[in-house]
Amino acid sequence: MRTLIQALRTKELRNKILFVLFMILIYRIGSFIPTPGVDYTAVHDCVTTMSGSSQENFIGLVNLFSGGSLLQLSIFALGVTPYITASIVVQLLRVVIPRFEQLHREGQSGEAKLTEYTRWVTIGLALLQSATIIVTARSGALFNYMCSNVIADDSPITIIVMILVMTGATGLIMWMAELITDKGIGNGMSVLIFISICSGFLTNLWNIHDETNGWVKFGVVVGVFIVILIFVDYVELCQRRIPVQYTRRMIGRKMYGGSSTYLPMKINMSGVIPPIFAASILSVPTLIAQFGSSDQSWVKWINTNLGSSTTVWYIVLYSVMIVFFTFFYTSVTFNPEEVADDMKQYGGFIPGIRAGRATAEYLNYVVNRLNTVGAIYILFVALIPTVLIKALNLNTALPFGGTTILIIAGVGLDTLRQAKAQTEQFQYERFLTATDPDDEDDDKDKKAGKDDDTTSDDAPAISAASDKDETASVSDDSDSDDSSDSDSDDDAESSDDDAVASTK
Repeated sequence: MRTLIQALRTKELRNKILFVLFMILIYRIGSFIPTPGVDYTAVHDCVTTMSGSSQENFIGLVNLFSGGSLLQLSIFALGVTPYITASIVVQLLRVVIPRFEQLHREGQSGEAKLTEYTRWVTIGLALLQSATIIVTARSGALFNYMCSNVIADDSPITIIVMILVMTGATGLIMWMAELITDKGIGNGMSVLIFISICSGFLTNLWNIHDETNGWVKFGVVVGVFIVILIFVDYVELCQRRIPVQYTRRMIGRKMYGGSSTYLPMKINMSGVIPPIFAASILSVPTLIAQFGSSDQSWVKWINTNLGSSTTVWYIVLYSVMIVFFTFFYTSVTFNPEEVADDMKQYGGFIPGIRAGRATAEYLNYVVNRLNTVGAIYILFVALIPTVLIKALNLNTALPFGGTTILIIAGVGLDTLRQAKAQTEQFQYERFLTATDPDDEDDDKDKKAGKDDDTTSDDAPAISAASDKDETASVSDDSDSDDSSDSDSDDDAESSDDDAVASTK
């Protein structure tokens, strides 16, 4: 709260916050604009019918990230999902394509090129996903065959227009997110995901009190959510700090290095990727079963054991995949050998461990231990909705899941951290640009002297004398400055000679 108040007091940060709010307003307005060719009344009835379904399958995750726009078939139905998928794909391709790894090592210019590739992949995925959504909505599979006829006109021209509109809206969302990142506070995509998740949070939470013993269940759910949110914030801020020492190096006539720092490593290095990947893969058999006959045995087995997130098979497979993707994604994003080579190049080493291969092995050992704790932590957070549904016998879906809690906590902490850093930066700049009180007194004396000059008869003589005195004082000051500069240069040369002699 203190950070928010300080940010609102600063004009530049206040303008950034207002800009972010304006972008969020446009994003939410677009979430309620229906796509051309969609029967909005039929879609509204379908959403009302599916209001109690779970959000832990693939369609639920996409609908969650779009703020409910997917099941409403609005122009922003895809939300930020294509960009998230494209970013993960490009990041994973660094292991397969050497060109991507080379661009990643080039720094800012290489990252700009990878961002351009991500944009093109986003547009391609938007075309594919929009076509898939329209086809599944027309057949009724998008709404679990609970309703149909949501698309009044299914002519080819109408379908093409709907695909182009959804794809163009995805490009607009991507542009808005980049504007928030450049001119606002926080990461644009993360802010839009955060707003999408929170848009239907209170409504779903309030629906719990309509059940039997609703107020008791409502209080338990709210209490568990607050406790888990505090726990997630605490774990996300935890770090394993590995001490790093840098040796002294002589470059030219200056001495560099000799400092000690640390390498921060989070407990949850993989973020929200493991539960998203696990839920997406487990939804594939359910999607395939929709194309089969309901009388077939394999379709019945899939719908019985994998159709709900509360079954034993789903929980076991979900847990195994979360553990696997925790180790897998961390191995892709964090390379101990690369970190060890960079430390060795700049003269850094971990005390008690030799630089090079030994450092890489030690970092790999630490990462594996952190991933073990991180996988258990993600499992605990991800399985909370299932435990609450079984314990409280809830008939409606919970307003939050494991993925939801991780995203809310992560994005909230990151945005507050950036807002605090920018607030301190602006306060520091104001401190540096503040005028000296002695200078203000001199300015007042000069203004008073000018007023006296205009009223006195001896103004020319006084001004001439004052000019002479000022030029004399300036020349004296310049002489003193030159002498002081020469003395300081002599002292600097003598200190440099002493440093060179000591190092030899």
